[in-house]
Amino acid sequence: MRHLIGLTLLLTSVSHAAIEPGPERTRGEGPHQQLILRGATMITGAGAPPIGPVDIVIRGNKIDTIQAVGYPDLPINESKRPKLEPGGVELDVEGHYVLPGFVDMHGHIGGDAQGVSAEYVYKLWLAHGITTIRDPSCGNGINWCIDERARSSRNEIAAPRILAYASFGQGEESTIATAKQAREWVRRMARKGADGIKFFGASPTVMAAALEEAKRKGLGTAMHHAQLDVTRMNVLDSARLGLTTMEHWYGLPEALFTDRVIQDYPADYNYLNEQHRFGQAGRLWQQAAEPGSDHWNAVRDELIGLDFTLDPTFTIYEASRDLMRERQADWHQQYTHPNLWAFFQPSRAAHGSYWFDWTTADEVAWRNNFARWMEFVNDYKNHGGRVTTGSDSGFIYKVYGFGYVRELEMLQEAGFNPLEVVRAATLSGAEALGMADSIGSLEVGKLADLVVVRENPLHNFKVLYGTGHFMLSDDNQPMRTKGVRYTIKDGVVYDAQALLADVRGIVDDAQSQ
Repeated sequence: MRHLIGLTLLLTSVSHAAIEPGPERTRGEGPHQQLILRGATMITGAGAPPIGPVDIVIRGNKIDTIQAVGYPDLPINESKRPKLEPGGVELDVEGHYVLPGFVDMHGHIGGDAQGVSAEYVYKLWLAHGITTIRDPSCGNGINWCIDERARSSRNEIAAPRILAYASFGQGEESTIATAKQAREWVRRMARKGADGIKFFGASPTVMAAALEEAKRKGLGTAMHHAQLDVTRMNVLDSARLGLTTMEHWYGLPEALFTDRVIQDYPADYNYLNEQHRFGQAGRLWQQAAEPGSDHWNAVRDELIGLDFTLDPTFTIYEASRDLMRERQADWHQQYTHPNLWAFFQPSRAAHGSYWFDWTTADEVAWRNNFARWMEFVNDYKNHGGRVTTGSDSGFIYKVYGFGYVRELEMLQEAGFNPLEVVRAATLSGAEALGMADSIGSLEVGKLADLVVVRENPLHNFKVLYGTGHFMLSDDNQPMRTKGVRYTIKDGVVYDAQALLADVRGIVDDAQSQ
């Protein structure tokens, strides 16, 4: 029989056969000897308010100069502008907004269950400004993920920067039942070149050994505190052992229990029934300590003191509170691959397809669940805790890229002001990954990862969607904005609209078959 680790991995990570690697890059220009973005308003990602107009000079794959070139609503001061050198390239982005490239901390590349190509996933990510993703579990296999990471780093494929986090126990035919076995497995992953490990649960002895060994090897760690093991390993337990980040919210309400130890499951609950699993998950936060109570504050403060990171992925649970909204999203017709749409449909044998008979009561419970959960995340941020942005797209009606932008909106709903949202999407993610010296903010010397959009995302994050923002024009006509204009990753300039056109072509071809 499989050890419980194997069972948890099987039920929650949805490991897949590997899909075809991304094709050779045909989109994107650069890196350039010199690239100048002219006249933008800059949002640094570090928390500073917008500043502009500025010219941003990129050399190769790094930001070389950021120069203020005047004042708003006045002509540009040409004498302050950096000079274009022979062979240099410039982009007129006057009136546009430039942000750091976004970091998706929970970006599954997909697999054969979703039935979509790596190209489809990568181009949707890039088209929405995502320049770095962490693949938690590497569902196509750790070797596949590491190979794609290398190809992306060489800009051979049109893809974000990839961090490969192996699923604990991945590739093992035998069980991991002892501390020795756990350490040996972590060492194997380190030798392979993994960036980190994602856990779903294990015994305290095994978890302690694996986390200690990961720290020794310089590997990042993330955990979905699955219900099968959460009673003996909630987020306080794992954070005390050195866990880097928690995914979703599992394990956090359990750390906040004051009048119970185990979630109040109905007598007929069965973990293999996905509607049971998600239905009761939506009633869990109401069993936790009250906001502002001594226990709430103590858990919050201890996690902050441990430099623990919350990666809430609010977006992936949104169908739980409004299934109709998610099924009818604007982008499904043009951008949701038919295989992915089929994967989203109700199924008793598919992870996350749990709406067998999803009721008003279930949605109301989840709305209440979100309110309490969001309150904790916002409180955590307000007291100095790190919160990042992840989407977990490819499941539960969430489409790559679109789901990430929705996460930005949901962080604002939780109480983050727009600049705090941008920081969560950029610098906070870079910090959690140990990459803040090279990505996450617009600073001289950092890698040239940038997002260029015509409209002000601080005013409305909807302008980042590939389908744009639906609004009324000045001449009283319904219209849509265009979404991201350029995504620059590692100095390579991608026309986001061209990437979206490629994805529409992929979807059209699949629909015609």
